[in-house]
Amino acid sequence: MRIGILTGGGDVPGLNPCMKAVVNRAEENGWEVIGFRRGWAGPLNYNLDKSFEENSEWVMPVTRSTVRTVDRTGGTFLHTSRTNPQKTREKDLPDFLKGKYTFEGEKKLADTTPHVLQVLDRLGIQALVPIGGDDTLSYAVRLHKEGFRCVAIPKTMDNDVHGTDYCIGFSTAVTRSVEFINALRTPSGSHERIAVIELFGRNSGETALIAAYLADADRALISEVPFNIQKLAKLVADDRRKNPSGYAVVVVSEGAQMEGGEIIEGGPEDAYGHKKLGGIGKHTGDALKELTGIDIVEQSLAYMMRAGAPDSLDRMVATSYGNLAVQQLEMGHSGIMVALQNGCYTTVPVDTATSAQKRVDVERLYDAENYKPRVLHPLGLPMFLY
Repeated sequence: MRIGILTGGGDVPGLNPCMKAVVNRAEENGWEVIGFRRGWAGPLNYNLDKSFEENSEWVMPVTRSTVRTVDRTGGTFLHTSRTNPQKTREKDLPDFLKGKYTFEGEKKLADTTPHVLQVLDRLGIQALVPIGGDDTLSYAVRLHKEGFRCVAIPKTMDNDVHGTDYCIGFSTAVTRSVEFINALRTPSGSHERIAVIELFGRNSGETALIAAYLADADRALISEVPFNIQKLAKLVADDRRKNPSGYAVVVVSEGAQMEGGEIIEGGPEDAYGHKKLGGIGKHTGDALKELTGIDIVEQSLAYMMRAGAPDSLDRMVATSYGNLAVQQLEMGHSGIMVALQNGCYTTVPVDTATSAQKRVDVERLYDAENYKPRVLHPLGLPMFLY
């Protein structure tokens, strides 16, 4: 058997251990593994008029020797992109495909899935193991509907793929965030300021919520609940006054928004219709300074949340997901996503990832009046409260 593997979307710690587990178990079965470079851009850019070796920019054979040491580092050795072959922009279409596809709709997009399926057939790939968030996995759903075998693995530091309690990268993102939030207490306390710390989190505020909960931040602003800046200013000014060290800490998801305001984003849309988020931390900090007269320590953690090697929990889940994915192929299964539910490894239909949105359970875990994590009844909840 020959299987393909790829990583799409934002990189997270844990991708390399996951791929190592897939490759090692596949080799034990006598299977071959072909790695597509740069996510779905790999099969999109594979030129059928050239040899495998001439397409080495987009594909590579992956063996036990290839992955021997990759688990010691973060990121993805196959690289990644936000390519979506069913919505290809004209500028992203390879030269050798120009003239073969028409660009339709207001956004002028082409569906290059026929080419992707031809590439998979030419390479003799019988099944794919795509690793990604709901955007990346949405194309796995498309291939499944086309009749191609896929066993998907969920990853995202936002932990917002529907159908699983846990996505690769989440634990390390929270760990990094807690470390940096606490480190920023030093300058904030020294200068008696309000710290406003922005974390990744486009639609789900789970990373900010859990990080604020574990770091015991004064306030947390999440994507699901618009906040009143005047109320927030009074709360954090009071937090600072009550703190013997004279500072306060506010954690904010990049997708959070003020009441009556909008999500702060900019730049062109990616292949999945998303613009780049970022800036709500500075916007909030500027407003707090104007309302309170207190100086601000404003910091966006951004890529520091996904930098470096995975923590032990992400290694555990990534390795187990990789083994589980190959096990499912061994059993002849297809069209599924590996998952964790209620602390147990399981599988769900792959289209579960795109069937609904996973968001913070505000009523159970968040005090929307005071902008704080509120976990009063952990009995019976899974480890990460979901």
